[in-house]
Amino acid sequence: MDTNSVITVVGAGYVGLSLAIVLAQRNKTIILDVDVTKVSKINSGISPLVEVETQNHISSGSLSLHATTDSFEAYNQADYIIVAVPTDYSDEKCNLDTTIVEKVVKEIVACKPSATIVIKSTVPIGFTDSLQCIYKESSILFCPEFLREGTALHDSLYPSRIIVGTDLNNPQMMASAQRFVELLQDGAIKKSVITLLMRSSEAEAVKLFSNTFLALRVSFFNELDTYSEQKGLNTQRIIKGICADSRIGDYYNNPSFGYGGYCLPKDTKQLLNSFVDIPEEIIEAVIHANETRKRYIAEQIISRVDDLNYTGIKPIVGIFRITMKNGSDNYRGSPMLDIVSLLQKRNIELVIYEPIINEDMHMGVRLEKDLQAFLLRSDIIVANRLYDELEGWEQKVYTRDLYSRD
Repeated sequence: MDTNSVITVVGAGYVGLSLAIVLAQRNKTIILDVDVTKVSKINSGISPLVEVETQNHISSGSLSLHATTDSFEAYNQADYIIVAVPTDYSDEKCNLDTTIVEKVVKEIVACKPSATIVIKSTVPIGFTDSLQCIYKESSILFCPEFLREGTALHDSLYPSRIIVGTDLNNPQMMASAQRFVELLQDGAIKKSVITLLMRSSEAEAVKLFSNTFLALRVSFFNELDTYSEQKGLNTQRIIKGICADSRIGDYYNNPSFGYGGYCLPKDTKQLLNSFVDIPEEIIEAVIHANETRKRYIAEQIISRVDDLNYTGIKPIVGIFRITMKNGSDNYRGSPMLDIVSLLQKRNIELVIYEPIINEDMHMGVRLEKDLQAFLLRSDIIVANRLYDELEGWEQKVYTRDLYSRD
């Protein structure tokens, strides 16, 4: 196939940047972002995100990749324009905020109406069709992303599946969709990838239902862990016995303080909102279960504080990392933030160790920059995940992480 396509990716976040790298291996690729610092770093061969694989590719010099803040430069040359901008969930509107997506699409149509627009941002079911109705002369596709934080580029190079939503009755749009599938396949290292073309609303539903199922799975094993902890049972042995069944599988089963991050919290809420006037029980229960888990974890920490109070000590609870996982710079939607809030309401004395935050205070809590000082000062160390730095301090640590246990 030819490799002469010019592709623009709008948004240099985890999704946009990893996708741009995949496509820039064989195509001229432009990243458009409003953040001048991100643009400057990319053009200097520096990844603006904390991912080793991403950094290695950007600094390799082998990519046809250029970043800009100039929308005309980005749009005017492009055959395909991929929209990968944030769509945060609005609790007030009970919906994903698609304002930025709508603004970007309007700008694209005004500047380069012949370009095929591919929406990568997570959107409500039916959103792409509604845009297509507004811009009837344009080709607007939806392509859901299935990336994990911290391994976004790896997941783009080794995709679990490629799904593109389009108008199945429109030959021109079908051809554009198939061509986009080929572009993604051509950039992937994994060559045997399941590819599916479907209606845009169906592709949007795949995204929301997939992430809600993952949230359900996280919540299931967290509730199993709650039961085990309360009954004095060994969580790990129970999970191993359950997951030995190939129908269940040994993945997404490590207990945590709750699901969080960029996608799962907002996608579960958006899917629930899509069930207006449609009978459901499970989707709402997943959201409630996650809140219950965080409250339970907070109460477990408070009970340990109370035990120390009986000895006459005013305990200090150390929060070890609020990021979602090791190797990540994201703490948006982290369950640890909610746990901090719950502990604050009970007047628990807190200190946080989070090296990616440069401030002295976060959420009204002092940040300790020195790891050793943090470990010594904390009477109880709360850790969603066990990191190597906690080795030797296990007696102080409260976690539900199983990976580092016998």
